Amino acid sequence: MDSTRVDRWLWSIRLYKTRADATAACRGGHVTLNGRIAKPATPVRVGDRVEARVNQRDRVLEVTRLIEKRVGAPLAAECYIDHSPPPPPDIEQAWVPRRDRGQGRPTKRERRQLERWRGRNR
Repeated sequence: MDSTRVDRWLWSIRLYKTRADATAACRGGHVTLNGRIAKPATPVRVGDRVEARVNQRDRVLEVTRLIEKRVGAPLAAECYIDHSPPPPPDIEQAWVPRRDRGQGRPTKRERRQLERWRGRNR
């Protein structure tokens, strides 16, 4: 076996959850092979560079071994070298005041403090 389909390889290494997802990504232009947009049946060979967009993140992979069947994660990780840029840092969410369950409605004083904090002045 000297080549395999790019959609099948992406599914086999667990980059996409289903083969249909990998095929849709190829059809949508989210997968490139050696700098060219790849169709689902484009053959992949050892040494190729595959770039794919997965969950709003760009992944850059170098093919080291070809597989056609889905295997466990440790075995799948041996089939490529990951050259992806590090993921962007998580944006911290602003603190939102919460009332404990069962405390009922806020008092008039608490409601005014909340409105002042939210910037709603009357």
